[in-house]
Amino acid sequence: MRFDIITVLPGLLESPFMHSILQRAQTKGLCEIVVHSLRDYADNKHRSVDDYPYGGGSGMVMQVEPFAKCIEKLQAERPYDEVIFMTPDGKTLNQSLANNLSTKGNLIILCGHYKGIDQRIRDIFVTCEISIGDYVLSGGELPAAVLVDAVARLLPGVLSDETSALSDSFQGGLLDAPIYTRPADWRGHKVPDVLLSGNEAAINRWRDEQALARTEARRPDLLDD
Repeated sequence: MRFDIITVLPGLLESPFMHSILQRAQTKGLCEIVVHSLRDYADNKHRSVDDYPYGGGSGMVMQVEPFAKCIEKLQAERPYDEVIFMTPDGKTLNQSLANNLSTKGNLIILCGHYKGIDQRIRDIFVTCEISIGDYVLSGGELPAAVLVDAVARLLPGVLSDETSALSDSFQGGLLDAPIYTRPADWRGHKVPDVLLSGNEAAINRWRDEQALARTEARRPDLLDD
């Protein structure tokens, strides 16, 4: 899978993809992450990509032409399943959406800035709009990094234990059960006996019960869904 991210600030995306799981995924050739500077597609000597909004109002708006040039260039080189715009008014990113996107081919991700992007980009090119929460950030770079991480870790071979992702919170509609490791007794705080029993059926029952209880206490809305 290839992720192409279009941004006015490519430097913001250098570190998230150069470490840990995402770095190993790229090294193994399991995914490719390419960051494109929107300013490379500006048609003026100052490489500006924004202008004042029609109708007045505060803030600047990212222009149509630079985005269109970059998107069209990429689409001429390879097929893309989705052109995604990271925006606070998009569909909220959840595990189900990440699962769905992990089954796709190549993705283009657009990062907004300033007041936003010209609506015509959204109308003509964008096929999916995604938000990472009900709040506003300075730009779409951090949301884009979150999306890539959530999707890429689900690709076959990215995690050393592929069953790990299947037991993550939200995968079964519930939060994950509590987890423990050595020592079994730390300052009098002990690991539940069932986890030390070696009884796989009993352990699975305990985990299911704990996952349900934790979800009821912390995220009852998930049970409504």
